[in-house]
Amino acid sequence: MPRCLKMFHRRQNGKRSSLVLALIAFILTLSAILTLKNAFRTGKECYILPDIGFRETFLLPDIMEDNKTPSFSRSIFFHETSCSEDQTIKLNSRQACAIESAAKMNPKWDVFVLFASPVGYFNKTSLPLIDALASYDNIHFRNVNLWDYAIGTPIYNWIRDGQIFYSSYMNSHVSDFLRYLSLYKWGGTYLDLDVIVKVNFDTVPSNYAGAESENYVAAGIINLDHDGFGHEVAEMCLSDFQLNFNGEDWGNNGPGVITRVLRRICQTDRPLFMTRERCRGFKVFPISAFYAVGWKDWRHFFSEAKTKEVLEMVNNKSIVVHFWNKHSSKERVRVGDNSAYGQLADEYCPRVYRASGEFF
Repeated sequence: MPRCLKMFHRRQNGKRSSLVLALIAFILTLSAILTLKNAFRTGKECYILPDIGFRETFLLPDIMEDNKTPSFSRSIFFHETSCSEDQTIKLNSRQACAIESAAKMNPKWDVFVLFASPVGYFNKTSLPLIDALASYDNIHFRNVNLWDYAIGTPIYNWIRDGQIFYSSYMNSHVSDFLRYLSLYKWGGTYLDLDVIVKVNFDTVPSNYAGAESENYVAAGIINLDHDGFGHEVAEMCLSDFQLNFNGEDWGNNGPGVITRVLRRICQTDRPLFMTRERCRGFKVFPISAFYAVGWKDWRHFFSEAKTKEVLEMVNNKSIVVHFWNKHSSKERVRVGDNSAYGQLADEYCPRVYRASGEFF
């Protein structure tokens, strides 16, 4: 074959290879776009009211449309942000325990449990955990519409833009969004749903969080006043949340926000140095106050051999006990056992503990 003909065939083969590669790249890009669009649609739809009109009769009241609104600086907030498939209100035993302990130890505070994915009593059968919580006059179950809740706040345009629905950790990041927004709107105390409250918050001066480690402030327990410097901190948190939001980083938008804000306020990177004197009245409690048992030792809560050691740790200095649900959610507690978690639940959330059945 003449040399020129060989060169011609090589060029044609090269063009075909380039076309194949370009086609593959196009297909992969299109697939990625469609995947993102589907994730966005699915995520956003999770938090929108169902289209079937009669279901609205059975839904919980919306917090922005109900006569009972949170008391400024004296409300405790829990946020349930998982996607509900059947719109039926659900809480597991440990979530319900967190709520009861807060209400039991703080009878003069309002406790609001906000569901981001609309739920109610549709197809209600038996809900012993919900009934146990409903026996407390200061516990209020409400739906919360992400968009309506943000109207009139600095983060309204951001949530309308929808960036959060592309997040790889959407439920967690919606929870982060809501905790800072609730504190901005009402003040008070935000709590994770994997805690037990041991004290009355009236005994703790306002404007605080807790250190999780020597380098980071955690976002599982945050208290801010509705006005004054507390409100200023909440506004700074909303600003940082938008500016630094990262849907690929689980912790960036929760503990990352409060840590970055307090580093600026306190002019130190060390949470253990974030005192009221240094931080304009805000306090970061030592690790023992909220996170006495670190995440690496979460199994100690469930080991009867560790019960005495754990109870000594949390009973001496802890205000709230955090149980690291991300790691411990699948660990079972038999009701009546001698584990530290079981003993704490029996004392601080007795109605839920008894309503849990065989396992807590």
